[in-house]
Amino acid sequence: MTPEVTTPIVQICRTCGGGAPVDVHFCPQCTKILTLGRQGDYFSFLGLPRKLRIDAAELERNFRALSRQFHPDYFYNAPPAERRASLERTSYLNDAYRTLKQPISRIAYLLEREGMGTVSAEREAGAAAQVPPALLEEVFALNEELDEVRSLRAAGTPDAEWKARLERARTPIDTKRDEHERQLEQLSDRWDAAVDGNAAAQERRKILESLRDRMLERNYINNLLAGIERELST
Repeated sequence: MTPEVTTPIVQICRTCGGGAPVDVHFCPQCTKILTLGRQGDYFSFLGLPRKLRIDAAELERNFRALSRQFHPDYFYNAPPAERRASLERTSYLNDAYRTLKQPISRIAYLLEREGMGTVSAEREAGAAAQVPPALLEEVFALNEELDEVRSLRAAGTPDAEWKARLERARTPIDTKRDEHERQLEQLSDRWDAAVDGNAAAQERRKILESLRDRMLERNYINNLLAGIERELST
């Protein structure tokens, strides 16, 4: 069987027409800053492996170094194309840094890049409220308690009494959230081990599916807790 030939992804320098690997920032031929075109991902842009337990100090160092290289002040007298490239790369760099700095947004971004869909909290908050199966029992009990609390409030029950009841009702939800945070940490470790061990695609897929499910449940839990906070503040 003839081995499959993989064509490397390249970007084209608009100054000299030379080619460069997708995440090189300056043209190897003419050394000019490259216009931001098709990128690999935030991880490679910042010189990091596509893992979830990244070195925070390395992330910071790489971000600062690239910030200095791309800073628009260095391109003040450059041709318009280079000034534009500086601004584009600076903006992309800032987005990459903000995303990878936080563990949760890092997981959400990895899932998106790996073709697992978007699992951002903003998307879940605006989506139809479908209760994740793993949370059915807690959500059913919470909704019953919320109905009771609203009835107490309507009957003129003192605030201290119904608020204390509402605080007790959130305890199982808080416990579930803590459990999900631990599971996300464990799954992050499993993903990194799979990357280091060059695990098969099927094994990686299972880890990603578990990460996606835990993230969706986590977002739902946070929406529940936000609803309780609104009840307490009224």
